[in-house]
Amino acid sequence: MFDQRNHKQSIVTRVAQALHFVEAETGAVIPSIQPSATYARDDNYEIRKPYWYRRDGSQTTAHAEAIIAELENAESSLLFSSGMSACTAVIEHLPAEAHVVVPKVMYHGVLQQIQKYESNKRIVVSSYQAGNLQELTAVVRMGQTQLVWVETPNNPNWEVTDITAAAEIAHAAGAKLFADCTGTPPCMTKALDLGADISFHSATKYLNGHSDITAGVLSVKKVDQFWEDIVRVRKLQGTVLHSQDAWLLIRGMRTLFLRVEKSCQNAMAIAKHFEGHKYIKAVLYPGLPSDPGYEISKRQTGGQFGGMMSLIIKGTEQNAVDVARFCKLFYPATSLGGVESLIEHRKTVSGEGFPVHPGLLRLSIGIEDPDDLIYDIEQSLSQTFGDA
Repeated sequence: MFDQRNHKQSIVTRVAQALHFVEAETGAVIPSIQPSATYARDDNYEIRKPYWYRRDGSQTTAHAEAIIAELENAESSLLFSSGMSACTAVIEHLPAEAHVVVPKVMYHGVLQQIQKYESNKRIVVSSYQAGNLQELTAVVRMGQTQLVWVETPNNPNWEVTDITAAAEIAHAAGAKLFADCTGTPPCMTKALDLGADISFHSATKYLNGHSDITAGVLSVKKVDQFWEDIVRVRKLQGTVLHSQDAWLLIRGMRTLFLRVEKSCQNAMAIAKHFEGHKYIKAVLYPGLPSDPGYEISKRQTGGQFGGMMSLIIKGTEQNAVDVARFCKLFYPATSLGGVESLIEHRKTVSGEGFPVHPGLLRLSIGIEDPDDLIYDIEQSLSQTFGDA
């Protein structure tokens, strides 16, 4: 018998309905866009709302932030005009010569930014192998490290780091844990519940899911001075997410659970098909039981594992480039998490000096028919290696 007294509304329902939005005046079920750059004060010259100028945000941006905060089980979420601007805000607020620990391999844009701050002697950086808790423990400095950066699964090797264990290591040293879980959105991984102090997502990717905005979001379990400093950085730098993009993000998040579920199913089918393939040296996907991060990923994602993977192609670097070139269905484009499937030769995109296998192709698996995606890779491999 259905217990009406103890029923708790699902987060799936809350997000699908944009927190059950209904416009008071018209009854509209789709949120409006508030594009104003400035706000008039009332007759007493008091601010009418929390906003007085665009850099503080808007009703539309705040609505998107509220949805993400529910997804993350966060006290507060903060949207930026890009993922890079969100990450930069965290680094920017650190004190001079703060010690920061980061993975050796991570998203190349953030890594370049961190290296720039390090070369300018703004911060001190130590690195560890993603997923290796012994290396992480070894480079953390007791009482000195201020921020431990985790990207899990990391880009583009998809190694998995135990967030709970990493949080214990960071907190024991007096540091905060920053968790970039862009590859596994908060309908899969809730980093704050696992012990992270700051959860980050490039909202350009799965949260939006339609490849038509750039955005980044930070979320925290507890609002404190650390968080207020980041809010201030966003305001002074003017990197708040604009209303039009926030509206598109709200629209995208309403189908988040459906899109991610389908992407995960497709990725699993593709990973299983190409594991052991004669032209594939390795399939990097934490959803395969043979993957070293399988058990941790299963625990942290609820067994969905994500829609991101990499294939290491046998042969030369040019062979790998050709596989990307010869695909007819996969788009040869950068980014991830959209409804369309993408393929890229990561070394070409990341540039020289970035530690990535020359034969690695990064795949973002969309919501198309998985048989079509498998066929596309197969025909490309055949064309590359002369089977066609």
